[in-house]
Amino acid sequence: MSIWEYANPKKFMGWTAPVLPYAFGLAALCLIVGLVWGFFFTPDDYRQGSTVKIIYLHVPAALMAINAWIMMLVASLIWVVRRHHVSALAARAAAPVGLTMTLIALFTGAIWGQPMWGTYWAWDPRLTSFLILFLFYLGYIALWEAIEDPDTAADLTSVLCMVGSIFAILSRYAVNFWNQGLHQGASLSLDKEENVSDVFWQPLVICIAGFVLLFIGLVLLRTRTEIRARRIRALEARARRA
Repeated sequence: MSIWEYANPKKFMGWTAPVLPYAFGLAALCLIVGLVWGFFFTPDDYRQGSTVKIIYLHVPAALMAINAWIMMLVASLIWVVRRHHVSALAARAAAPVGLTMTLIALFTGAIWGQPMWGTYWAWDPRLTSFLILFLFYLGYIALWEAIEDPDTAADLTSVLCMVGSIFAILSRYAVNFWNQGLHQGASLSLDKEENVSDVFWQPLVICIAGFVLLFIGLVLLRTRTEIRARRIRALEARARRA
């Protein structure tokens, strides 16, 4: 059986229905465990005090904001190459989720930055590229809504997604590209010396897992909604012709 068969709308609706409860259930479990552990059972940082605990919201949200756009890019490329409608609908479904993650990251970053930097905002390379990514999310969603023909909308938003991917990459690696900037380095890294302390790292990984599972559940749920909406529009168009 080809993997592309799972992109068939009927099969997609079939296999995602039993997956959703597990995705949301595991997401809730990970988020409850990770956030309670992180906020109530980890010590204050010797330099940042209790402010450091916002890491359990900021880092997972920032990671998902970037990876959501990358997922949209992959889905858009599949649409361009294979013309699978579910991939285009999945990219559309992921955009509001990614936008929300970006907002959470920007908001929590401002709260974290104020006591650390003395300001809620600075035109740091990573912060600036993240703000531009937020604007691309807005533009992507607006473009879908502005174009009536769904295939034309999918084509144009795919192009926009490819362009916006530059800023998704910059948001992730801006600290590496520019040595200057207020933003700290990566909280998680293959280099153990760059990781946060284990006492923060362990609940942080659980929170990240919760955000990943929540993202998967929301995208699957929204994609199912998009498929149903397209079916309704097709039935309405058929009824008008009749």
